[in-house]
Amino acid sequence: MRTTCAPLGTALLALTLVAGAAADEKDQAHHHGRPEKLGTVSFPTSCAPAVQARFVRAVALLHSFWYDEAEKAFNEVAAADPSCAMAQWGAAMSLYHPIWAAATPAEVKRGQEAVAKARAAGAPTERERDYVAAIEAFFRDADTVDHRTRAVAYEKAMERVYDRYPDDREAAIFYSLALLGTAPPSDKTYANQKKAGAILNRVLPLQPDHPGVAHYLIHSFDYPELAELALPAARSYSRIAESSPHALHMPSHIFVRLGLWDDSIRANEDSAAAARVHVEKTQPGAASFDEMHAVDYLAYSFLQEGRDAKAREMLERVRAVKRLDNPNFAAAYALAAVPARYALERGRWAEAAALEVVPASFPWAQFPFAEAITHFARAVGAARSGDTAKARQAIERLEALHEAAVGAKIPYWPGQIEIQRRAAAGWLARAEGRNDDAQRLLKEAVDLEAATDKHPVTPGAVAPARELYADLLMELGRPAEALAEYEASLKIAPKRRYAIAGASKAADAAGQGEKARALKASLKGSS
Repeated sequence: MRTTCAPLGTALLALTLVAGAAADEKDQAHHHGRPEKLGTVSFPTSCAPAVQARFVRAVALLHSFWYDEAEKAFNEVAAADPSCAMAQWGAAMSLYHPIWAAATPAEVKRGQEAVAKARAAGAPTERERDYVAAIEAFFRDADTVDHRTRAVAYEKAMERVYDRYPDDREAAIFYSLALLGTAPPSDKTYANQKKAGAILNRVLPLQPDHPGVAHYLIHSFDYPELAELALPAARSYSRIAESSPHALHMPSHIFVRLGLWDDSIRANEDSAAAARVHVEKTQPGAASFDEMHAVDYLAYSFLQEGRDAKAREMLERVRAVKRLDNPNFAAAYALAAVPARYALERGRWAEAAALEVVPASFPWAQFPFAEAITHFARAVGAARSGDTAKARQAIERLEALHEAAVGAKIPYWPGQIEIQRRAAAGWLARAEGRNDDAQRLLKEAVDLEAATDKHPVTPGAVAPARELYADLLMELGRPAEALAEYEASLKIAPKRRYAIAGASKAADAAGQGEKARALKASLKGSS
């Protein structure tokens, strides 16, 4: 078995090559009138030569997580060449989303059917049979085996493909993604992520325009301690695959981590525009989930610059949604998060308390973690407005949603709801004069949040627990402690406006006038 780890310094050097490879396209703007550009992929198969170009295009779509279009493209290849087992492999791969959300029952069924067709087609090479066996490991026994166990089975199967075919770059790239899909959220050493990054960096000089390499490097280093390593990849990915709304959006994961708000805004405006163009062609009258995802990042970024009017425009775009092209988890998150952010980030507690779960037509029962965001905002807003009855009701709903999320068997989301529940319960305790309980509950929320990391679906928590705890310390007349908490939050999420404003007030109250003035100046500079 080959060594798969490399020093992060090597990773940074290799990442720089990505930016250089795309430098000649620096000034080219994306618009829908240009020829399709999805990046450069090389994936030879035994399928008919006439379908090979279409197969490679489908793989490129897959690498940019354009899952619906990828599944469609692979099915078209299969229709043109029924003997192409790898087309069915690709269709199945389009239904496994390693770092997004678990496959729905309908997706699992289609995935299992695609695997069965791939088996029946009888791939003529051992390499292709190994690829099929790997994705089969994920869909096998899906009715009785939980998502993570099957994801790990797929990862181990892809590791075998990677080891068996050392010259197969696609095996290396897909194995890297599999590692990211099984990385434990609580692992602060980021072992899987660093291993994936090292593998990708070995492929990078050989295929600098590969969409998956740039994409997965961003995901590998999408963490506070590592984000700088992914900045060159973030600068290049949108140029490599500029026809993909997701590729246009992905750089903002790193821009947000580093507080580069203008860059995030540009990336997500481009992504939202591309998503609108696509959905107008495919499902006229529907809203695009890709656009909603970009709008969440836009709302967040505008709020950090104090551009509340622009953030309000994003809120109105979310509120205007009646029907979605794909009512998936990313759409659910954005629909709930944008209104919650708009109220909580601005400290408009009564506004937060009045939030409703909308639109009513959306299948919220499938996404308890998303609905929980609205009830969390309602609970905090109501408690801080003095409406303890409404706060208690919202917290009770959070408890029910926690149980529903546990039933879904994806451990991350019940944990996030529990963070929200404890933070909200802490502010209810404060409203009821139970200050010791308030401190305990909010500190528990802080510790739980610090033990995991944000999900890729979100630019950041709608209200970080540490900042809510700092707010409480301010109310209790402990500004020096509050300042330490605000500053700790800023180490994880640099240039957050709410934390800077809170730190400035805390520093002033703690008699640290010079620091207060510097913080206030930085706040003005971000407007």
